[in-house]
Amino acid sequence: MKQFKGYMHGVNLGGWLSQCVHTKEHYDSFINELDIRKIKSWGMDHVRVPVDYDLVEDENGNYKEEGFGYLDKVIDWCEKSGLNMILDLHKTFGFSFDEGENESGFFDNEDYQERFYRLWEEFAHRYGTFKERLAFELLNEVTAKEFMPAWNRIARTCIERIRKICPEIKILVGGYYNNSIEGLKGLEDPYDDNIVYNFHCYEPLIYTHQGAPWISSMDTSFRMSVGCTYGEYAKFSSEQLKGFTVDLSSYQQDKPLGVEYFEKLMDEAVRIADEKNVALYCGEFGVIDRAAPEDALKWFELICSCFDKHSIGRAAWSYKKMDFGISDERMDGVRDELLKLL
Repeated sequence: MKQFKGYMHGVNLGGWLSQCVHTKEHYDSFINELDIRKIKSWGMDHVRVPVDYDLVEDENGNYKEEGFGYLDKVIDWCEKSGLNMILDLHKTFGFSFDEGENESGFFDNEDYQERFYRLWEEFAHRYGTFKERLAFELLNEVTAKEFMPAWNRIARTCIERIRKICPEIKILVGGYYNNSIEGLKGLEDPYDDNIVYNFHCYEPLIYTHQGAPWISSMDTSFRMSVGCTYGEYAKFSSEQLKGFTVDLSSYQQDKPLGVEYFEKLMDEAVRIADEKNVALYCGEFGVIDRAAPEDALKWFELICSCFDKHSIGRAAWSYKKMDFGISDERMDGVRDELLKLL
């Protein structure tokens, strides 16, 4: 399988230029150059930088130079520290993975799609010359499977327009169900040799999102250990994840969760990537801060062993706060061991 070289060990800068209050005060205080240096000292080779359209566009689609200035800064900081970077459009006008953002209509509205294409052309004009140390991620976490025919068409058109400006920059594309491994099957064949298939992995969701208040059916007091049995995982998922399909019937029900679960997931991702001769990358994975750090470390050991087995590049979610912060004080006791895995 192809490798996404230069993007093997990374971390997300979630909550800085995306999923945030879009104010100068926040941008200036949440992340600075010292954070980039720290990430480099951790042994990482890249950062993934989620960006909302709000950073660089007003409601009418006019560009905001002060917003592009923050991207200029982080690209410069990364160059100084020797880190590569992924520019991830986390929210576009008319679509967000987060229903709370109240963005809708993107997949049916040609005007919204044209705005999306123009924004990527703007990114390409400004940053395409950094192709050796920067990659583009078209859109974060397409949600419904029903969006895929439109998304394949939109993605291809966007790539074609980017390619007229920068023919060789790496471009990441993910599939339905929030960049699920299953969603990789729904992607069209890669446009060219510089396309990367992107997936996210928070499986089993009942463990990595235990007590998550943004899951409507979840009891926020619910807690569990990563070492619960497959039968318990199935039971807890049924109780806490209403509307999610979780099939663990192929595993011995009285056996604790093990590496075989993640090997099956990764084998499926690698199979699809091999069939389409495309590089593979996991843009998000992590454990919510409701889980005990020592227990979360065991989950990271399992999933990262499979990433290593297949040489899959990845970026952990997330550097600080956002309910998953690796640099947060609560992780002090396990961080050194965790960084060896990431």
